[in-house]
Amino acid sequence: MSTLEIQKPAAAQTFRFSGHETFPCRYTWLPKAVRNLRENPALFANEDEAMVRLGVGKNMVRAIRFWADASEVTMPSLKQGVFVSEFGNAVFGPAGHDEFLEDIKTLWLIHWKLSTSVTEPLFAWHYLLNFWHRPEFTRSEALAAFTQEAQRLGKKLSAVTLEHHFTTFLHTYVPTRSRKGEVLEDNLDCPLVELDLLQNVGERPTAESNRHEPIYAFRVEDKLEISPDLFAYCLDDFWNKRHSQEKTLSFRDIAVAEGSPGQVFKLPEHAIRERLEPIEKDSAGKFLYQESAAFQQVIRVERCSPLQLLKKVYRNT
Repeated sequence: MSTLEIQKPAAAQTFRFSGHETFPCRYTWLPKAVRNLRENPALFANEDEAMVRLGVGKNMVRAIRFWADASEVTMPSLKQGVFVSEFGNAVFGPAGHDEFLEDIKTLWLIHWKLSTSVTEPLFAWHYLLNFWHRPEFTRSEALAAFTQEAQRLGKKLSAVTLEHHFTTFLHTYVPTRSRKGEVLEDNLDCPLVELDLLQNVGERPTAESNRHEPIYAFRVEDKLEISPDLFAYCLDDFWNKRHSQEKTLSFRDIAVAEGSPGQVFKLPEHAIRERLEPIEKDSAGKFLYQESAAFQQVIRVERCSPLQLLKKVYRNT
C-alpha cells in the first residue's frame, strides 16, 4: 500500500477478541438499538426483556449491544449501563441523517468507527488494517499471525477464539456464497459487505496440505463514495482520538499511521494527497494543507464541531 514505514502495535492496548457471539453486525441492529434505547435506557439491563423488545435470542442481544458499542453508536454509562451517543442520535435518531441505514456513507462511517477505537480496539480490524504488510492473506496465514501477535501481547487465547474472531471479521466484509453462487440470507444482513473493501482474489493450497483456501486482499484504490466531507470528518476524528494536543499532522500521519484515514480506508498515497490539496475549501477553512520540498502537513486552523462536520457529510443526500 505504501512505501512509508508502518510501526508495530503497542502491547499496552486492551484488545477485544470476543463479545460479538460470532455474529457480524446486521442491517437492522444499529437503528433498532438506538430506537429501543431511546424508549428504554435500561434496555440491556435485563437480557430476557431485551430479547422480547428486540425480537432476537440472547446471543443476538449480546451481539447487538457489542456492535452498538464498537461502532460508537452507544456509550457506557455507570447508571444505566449504556446510552445512545451523540453520533448514534445524529445518524440513527428520529431526526437523524440516515435513520434506516440507507446511505453508503453511513456504512463507511460505521467501518471507520469499528476500526479506530483507541481504548478497546477490535483485534482483527486493528491488526489487519494497520499492520498486515503483505498485499494478500489467507485464513491460515491470518490465524498464524493472530496467534503470534496474541502471544506477543501476553494474551492466552484458544485457537477457537481466534478462529471465531477472524471469521466474524471476514463475514463483515466478504459475502458468503452458496455452491450455486447466491448470497446467503445471513450475509445479506451484514451491511459492510457493500463496501467491497475486502475481496476474494483467488485460492492456493495451504502450507500443511494440498487443500485449497481462498486468498483475500484489501481494495487499495481511491473510493469516490468517501466524499470530501466524509474524509474531513474522519480526519478530525483521527486527530481527536490520537493527536488531540497537536496543531499539525504530517502527511505520513494521515497516510500510514495507526488508525489513520489512509490505513482504515485503504487509500493510496496519491488519493490522499488529492484529497488534502483542496481541504481548506472543503472544510470551510478548518484545515489547511501545506506542501514543500521539505515537508507535507495539515494544520488544524480551529477546532471543529464533530456534529457540524457530520451534518456536512449528509448535506447533499
